[in-house]
Amino acid sequence: MSDLTASELNMVFNTPHGGTVHALKDVSFTLKQGELLAVLGPSGCGKTTLLNIIAGFQHPTGGSLHLGDHEITAPGVDRGMVFQQGALFEWLTVADNVNFGLRMKKADPAETSRKVEEWLEIVGLQGFGRTPTYQLSGGMQQRVALARCLINDPDLILMDEPLGALDALTREKMQSLVLKIWKETGKTIMIITHSVEEALLLGERLFVMAPRPGRIHKEYHLPFADLGLTNDPREIKISPEFVETREEILTMIWNMEEEIMGKTETV
Repeated sequence: MSDLTASELNMVFNTPHGGTVHALKDVSFTLKQGELLAVLGPSGCGKTTLLNIIAGFQHPTGGSLHLGDHEITAPGVDRGMVFQQGALFEWLTVADNVNFGLRMKKADPAETSRKVEEWLEIVGLQGFGRTPTYQLSGGMQQRVALARCLINDPDLILMDEPLGALDALTREKMQSLVLKIWKETGKTIMIITHSVEEALLLGERLFVMAPRPGRIHKEYHLPFADLGLTNDPREIKISPEFVETREEILTMIWNMEEEIMGKTETV
């Protein structure tokens, strides 16, 4: 089992003027294999820093991080990353973007071609393999980014605001696709988002993080991701339980933002 285990993670950055910023403080959690975790919070709460540490892009100043028995100290093939902007090679075709990792590993071309077609079908891009990537819409490019990540079969998929740049309708369709991929592949997924609605719909587990220093303020275990596999997301979003939880979290984050801005509420 490739569980992700974080133990008392700390991250302190030095500022140009000799000060320090405590981006993360004593963050501990275990993400079980096959779970879908959404993380949100106000700006400056350390959610992107946390994701970058898990990806191996940054090294924590304290604590430890393991995926299964392996300590994370650098990027690795056991973790796949999907960014807000697809970070694709736009001059290449869709197929050449999707199979990039396998080509770098010199995988068998015939097997690679079969896997590309399989994943293009899963993400709804069958027939687009020879299309130059720059000709695709933003939503279609994010589908390419998902396929490129998943074809390498990582244990853990990390998503940094992957749907943030999309229009509302495309974003909703992509949310359903993420849930479909999660359930069909059994992959462990961690997604960073600024959207409370998105976090509630996608997060089987949900962390609301507090800033200065960044830490897990509250954890939720939610039913909406499973419901989203068989029910209309719009119906889920207007259900009383969803609306109540959304308002609770929005108020929580609003109060954090007020505290950050140094404001006090008067009655």
